[in-house]
Amino acid sequence: MPPGMEAEAAVRAAAGPGLGRRLVFLHTAGDPRIADYVALSDAALRQQADPAAGRYIAEGAKVIGRALAAGHSPRSFFMAPKRLAGLADVLEAHPQVPVFVGPDEVLEAVTGFHLHRGALASMHRPAPLELADVLRTASRVAVLEDMVDHTNLGAIFRSAAALGIDAVLLTPRSADPLYRRAVRVSMGAVFRVPWVRLESWPGDMQVLSAAGFQVAAMELTERAEHIDAVAALDIPRLALVLGTEGAGVSDAVLEAADRHMMIPMRPGTDSLNVAAAAALAFWELRRRTP
Repeated sequence: MPPGMEAEAAVRAAAGPGLGRRLVFLHTAGDPRIADYVALSDAALRQQADPAAGRYIAEGAKVIGRALAAGHSPRSFFMAPKRLAGLADVLEAHPQVPVFVGPDEVLEAVTGFHLHRGALASMHRPAPLELADVLRTASRVAVLEDMVDHTNLGAIFRSAAALGIDAVLLTPRSADPLYRRAVRVSMGAVFRVPWVRLESWPGDMQVLSAAGFQVAAMELTERAEHIDAVAALDIPRLALVLGTEGAGVSDAVLEAADRHMMIPMRPGTDSLNVAAAAALAFWELRRRTP
């Protein structure tokens, strides 16, 4: 038996008769059935292709588990054989979903990077939420203006989930929260925190105002108030606008915002990384009263 076939037989035997029969063992990177996983390291390509195809990629057993717990449906699984045992319960719970496995060199040739976590899943993208529905019961929302860095985006979602933010709103040019890196950095928080991609910005500031939100921009300006002073007001409904690294909040938003806020700092330091600033602001501005 050729070496590749021996490896396949060993993997199927180790997986057991039920799962072993389901496995699709990859000997080359050219199998058309694994198109969902091709060129995962090309961020620009994936941000266009994945939403258009109604899918996203979950990376690692923990993130895959959280995606499934959030009610998302898998299209397929893609993993190194050594990860099969750790995900056996997940694979058994989805018997109709194909499971692609193969040696590390084949998996890397497909994705364009080494699978450190050894497991990926192509997931059906959930239906988008309606802005009005999300705002109806929210008291604290974060608005991310033109935030294109996936690491910052994921970190902000993780803080939002932990520190009382009811929803995240993304302006049209912001990055995709379901891009692989953003999902991974958020540790699956993008599945727990409701989010909406706005259709018109800064026009949708009027929607926020009509829903009873005060809009506060995090930016160091002449009219900026100390964040602790704003927190003491315990404003019933607050929308916190955070800008992208470098450019900050846009002039149009600063002009229309109800408030500007700043985090007081020691002399010689005028800013924090946006993800760090967001975490601090989320905690400081949390609701003090029901």
